[in-house]
This record gives sequence, structure tokens and C-alpha cells, in this order.
Amino acid sequence: MSSFNIPTNLSPIDKYFEITKSGSSVRTEITAGLTTFLAMVYSAITVPAMLQAAGFPAESVFIATCLMTGLGTLLMGFWAKLPMAIGGDIALTAFVAFSIVIGQQVPVNTALGMILIMGITFTIISVTGIRAWILRNLPHSIAHGAGVGIGLFLILVACSNVQIVVANTASSLPVKLGDFTSFPVLASFIGLFLIIALEAMRVKGGILIVIVLITVIGLIVDPNVKYQGFFALPNFGEENLLFKFDVVSVFNTTLIPIVLALVLSTVFDATSTVRAVAGNAGLVDAKGQIKNGNRALTADSVSSVFAGLIGTAPAAVYLESGAGTAAGGKTGLTAVVAGVAFLLILFFKPLAFLVPFYATAPALMYVGLLMVSNLKDLNFNDLIGSGSGLVTAVFIGFTANIVTGLMLGFTCLVIGRIVARQFDKLNFGTVIIAAILFIFYISGIAI
Repeated sequence: MSSFNIPTNLSPIDKYFEITKSGSSVRTEITAGLTTFLAMVYSAITVPAMLQAAGFPAESVFIATCLMTGLGTLLMGFWAKLPMAIGGDIALTAFVAFSIVIGQQVPVNTALGMILIMGITFTIISVTGIRAWILRNLPHSIAHGAGVGIGLFLILVACSNVQIVVANTASSLPVKLGDFTSFPVLASFIGLFLIIALEAMRVKGGILIVIVLITVIGLIVDPNVKYQGFFALPNFGEENLLFKFDVVSVFNTTLIPIVLALVLSTVFDATSTVRAVAGNAGLVDAKGQIKNGNRALTADSVSSVFAGLIGTAPAAVYLESGAGTAAGGKTGLTAVVAGVAFLLILFFKPLAFLVPFYATAPALMYVGLLMVSNLKDLNFNDLIGSGSGLVTAVFIGFTANIVTGLMLGFTCLVIGRIVARQFDKLNFGTVIIAAILFIFYISGIAI
């Protein structure tokens, strides 16, 4: 029996999203949605910029990216009813733009055909339950380790964006502290400390308050943050990419391995991200199952199909969704608010360029720290299990690649169990996943 009585006079929105039942409120969900939006609004700038560098028409990819992000996130909110936002996958965008189109001279239309085929394959894998099977065979140690590693990865991304850490050319170590006295670095650290203090004080919307506050300060003191207007009508331009994909050219011997690499990378990367964000939001049950998990995975993959159709990057659930869950978001209303905000950006493009990286970096670092707390869930009485979880975590962080960490973690777990003859703690599904990932890397096609 519930520990409290749920009111009977709830609004239709509350009933549909089960907001009160989830222990949240409409106000909290709206605040969380805006927090998620501000934490990932940079994607509306970064994704089109990378694609534009590869020859994609600028206006077309901006509108397509906002449409895919907004509609994909609305699908996640209304259908899966989860506080997760979908956007253009930054890592795969870079791979498509710089490796496929620029590096291998693949035409833009063919690249879109590859994204479409990847999305369709991704959707089939989701609908048929293969992704759900992967989740069921994801050992708790690997799942918790992936959460820790993704948290470290998120902190690294945030720190790199504002140059808290920079490339180290003076020694063999890859990174070092950046210019601590620079405004972006100081603003990021002060923002992080403020968020921690406000969250400790249980101030509602503390993360959102800090993002807005630092943006306003940046607008006042930072000459690089400029107000460039308020309203702008969306225009695809003459060179739009709507339905201009080329799938016929994809089916040749040189491109099929690349499509396979895209599919496998997306399946394991996105599935782990969904699991990590859901775990951070408390939406995973004792058996490791995600609430409405199948719908979440399908919404994720369908968005990649839409991306290929309208001409933008592959889609993925964003780790920045954790900023919204950290702000209290527990239901699909959080995603709906974020999705609507991205659709509105189509008409307020200048505002998308107003929020600086150092305004959102503190939120991302805070979410990363929360995810690192998954370390406490590792069972250190089981050395092989906890060891494989730590291998997963460390190498996701060190390589900035989720799939690499998963491959090493799964391989460590399977070899450890076999050598120690702990066959009763090893299931067939885990062995199959480990073998697939290991072969994926040994074959040399891993991204």
C-alpha cells in the first residue's frame, strides 16, 4: 500500500504523466524540462556546425536538427513518458562529418542514406527486443560501472568545452589544467559550487537558476557573448536536404562495414546511456528493468530514421537529460517541455547562440558527479564483478568512448569468471555480448 494518498482531483496532465504518483509536481517537471533544454541547447549549434563543415547546407541542417530533437524528445515524453531528451549524437556526428564525408569523400546524400539505413536497422533491433535483451544481460556490475564511466565522460566533456582541461604538449600525460584565471574556467567552477550549495539547501530549480545567472553575467562582462536578436523565421534555404538521401549507393562493399560500425556503436552506446540516465533518475527497478524501457529504446531509434529522412545527424538520448533529472524531473512532462523548447528555437534562433558553454558546464559536471556516485553500488565482495565494473568505468572515461569501456568490461568479466571457474555467475547472454563486442574491435571497424 502506498505511504500517502494520491488526490483524486488531479489535472489531466498530472494523470497522464502520473506526476503526483511519481512524487513530483508540474512546476518541478517544467523547471526540469527547461534545465534539460538549456543543458543541451548547444547541440543545436554544434551538430549543424560540424555537418556544415562537411558540406551540409547550414540552414537546412539547423532546422532539421531542431526538428529531430524536438519531435524525438516529444515522442519520448508523450509515448515513453520518461524524462529523457533526444538530440543529434555528437560523437557520431563528428564521425559522419569528418571521417565519412570529408575523410572518405562520401557524398552528403549517400551519408544520409547510411544514417537512414542505420536508423531502420536500429529500430528493428529495438522493436524486436534485441536491445531489451542486451539490457537484461547487462550485469549489474557493468551497468553500475558504465554509469560511473559515463559520469566521468560527461565531466571530461564539460571541462574540455570550457578548457578547464586542455591538451598537454609538455609531457607524456594527455591533459593538464587550463588557464584557471580565465573567465570561462572561473565561471564554471563558481557555477558548480553554487549548484552543489543550492541542491544541498533543496532550492527548487537551483540548476536552472545557476545556468540563467551565469548566462546573464556572461552577457554583461564577456564580449564573446552577444545578444544577436530575438526572433527569426525558419528557412530551409534553396539547398535543403529533405528526403534527399541516397540508399542505393550505400550497398557496396566499402560502405557496408561502416554502416555496421554505426549500428553496433549506436546500439551499445545509446542503450547504455538510456540505462545510465534512467538509473540516475531512479527509474530502474530491483531487477534492473527500466520503466517503459522498450518504448524509450524505440523512440530513440525511430528518431534516427527521422534524422536520415530530413537530413541531419544520427539521434541519441542525451546524457544532459541527467541535468533535468537532477533538477527533480521524473516523468515524460520534463521531456515534453524540453521538446517544445527545441521546436520554439526554430523561431528564436538567435537565442540559441546566447547561452555560453560555461553556463551549462557546471550543470553537466554536477550530473557527472551524481553518476560517479554509482560507485557505491558496486559489490566489492565480488572482486571479478566489481573489477569488471571499474574497468568499464575507467576506460569509458580514459577513451571518451562508451562502447570501448563496455567491450573491456564485458571481456574482463567473462575471462575472470571462466578462469576462476565461477560458471554459475556467468550467463550465455553475457558471453554472446562480450564475443560480439570483442570481434567488433578485433575486426578493426569499431568507431
